[in-house]
Amino acid sequence: MIEGSELNEHPYEPLTPSSRRQAEELGDELPIRWLHRSLRYGEKLATPDTSVGDLIGDVDPIRVAQGRTLGDPETIHFGLVPRTNRGIFAVNELPDLAERIQVSLLNVLEERDIQVRGYQLRLPLDLLLVASANPEDYTNRGRIITPLKDRFGAEIRTHYPLELDLELDLIRQEARLVAEVPDHVLEVVARFARAVRESPSVDSRSGVSARFAIAAAETVAASALRRSGILGEPISTARIGDTASITSTLRGKVEFESGEEGREIEVLAHLLRTATAETFRARLAGLDLSGFTELVAEGEIVETGELVGAEDLLRQVGTVPGLAKVLERLGFDDAPTAQQAAAGVEFALEGLHLTRRLSKAMTDEGRTLYGSRE
Repeated sequence: MIEGSELNEHPYEPLTPSSRRQAEELGDELPIRWLHRSLRYGEKLATPDTSVGDLIGDVDPIRVAQGRTLGDPETIHFGLVPRTNRGIFAVNELPDLAERIQVSLLNVLEERDIQVRGYQLRLPLDLLLVASANPEDYTNRGRIITPLKDRFGAEIRTHYPLELDLELDLIRQEARLVAEVPDHVLEVVARFARAVRESPSVDSRSGVSARFAIAAAETVAASALRRSGILGEPISTARIGDTASITSTLRGKVEFESGEEGREIEVLAHLLRTATAETFRARLAGLDLSGFTELVAEGEIVETGELVGAEDLLRQVGTVPGLAKVLERLGFDDAPTAQQAAAGVEFALEGLHLTRRLSKAMTDEGRTLYGSRE
């Protein structure tokens, strides 16, 4: 590009009067520089207060004060779109742009000229414009005007992950986890997100984005890290009990139907239990889990929860017949850590409770008590 050019102009194709004059005067001595690819991308979050000057340009009063006339094209201060010439410019949430601002993009995209304060400047910009927007029935904040829609060469519609495996891949790719989150806990999170998305209690027009599942996984990991910090455990591994923090933490990310006011936490808790039971059946179906039910057959209680460490939980259950098979089904290797084994034990106990083979009680101190249903 021409050294110092605001519009990233090619040395052989200068656009502005100053660059054309400079190219004529200097010829092959015209100074140039390389524009790195990281600088060839521009982005603007569309907001209602975005102006034509932000996107296209406006008259620079300082240049006018320096003696140039208003009709001089060199008085124009170019906006973000022309400054991304020979690059890619992205408009995020395009419908949020006021309709009169959207109109200003029409000439730039089709006729390749800009109009600023009554002055028209021909700018054959080499620019790819991309924009994102929710479907119109998802938001009442605005719309894309029809002439501007016509300027776009292609529309790509995306959707939520169709398969559970895709949802899991997305969580693993995007979530920043501060603790180990076993696969079965991630599966509970993914199933929970899909259940919330499909629930009739949730406003389908607002949707439940993929960010919901990502934030849920990060919340579970944070809960595990908190427990290990309180108990002084060297390794942080999430257990199924850590998912309880999701319902209150992520309540604000879901829009409910008007008839569900006051029942939001109750609805989310029910969907979380459903997701846990589905994961339990998918992971441990067909296994003999009588060893776990026999732990409480004589009126004994198994205590777990956010204040019970892995070693303490394993000490309570001792050697449980079938635990090795459970850990194998959950994807742990032949030598699981104490935290991983505790995660497997707690998942089996919770699954047995949800399938009505164990009772469960919660204490005010944050402990969970599993016992016999008899």
